[in-house]
Amino acid sequence: MPAGSPRRFVDTNILLYAYDLESPQKRIRAKLIIEEGWRILGKMAISVQVLQELEVNLERKKVSRGEIHQLIYDLSVWPVVDNTLMILKMALSEQVRWQLSLWDAMILAAARSVGASELVTEDFSHGQNYDGVLAVNPFR
Repeated sequence: MPAGSPRRFVDTNILLYAYDLESPQKRIRAKLIIEEGWRILGKMAISVQVLQELEVNLERKKVSRGEIHQLIYDLSVWPVVDNTLMILKMALSEQVRWQLSLWDAMILAAARSVGASELVTEDFSHGQNYDGVLAVNPFR
């Protein structure tokens, strides 16, 4: 991993659990992960895709747009991977190699592009090493 690059990449579901009143244990754990991202600024990355998914899902949960927009602006100080043609092409390779949906492959490609060694997510196989990017389910 290049010096100074984020060690962890956070998937949307982790951020969403911080707002999930129906899963209190997951909410506590998700909040701890997010707090780590603030304590060690620059060591936890997200992507534009994560921010887009966060907006759509929080709006479905009836969180106010003002609160959602503020959260997105706040999180945008973390390392954020842009959706680019290069990321899409990387994702197409990841999709075929690991038999992932395009959206999961985009997350993996974004994590790989910033040199993250861990992908913090509930959606991937816990403990699976995706050629240098380890999927970690913090709720296990």
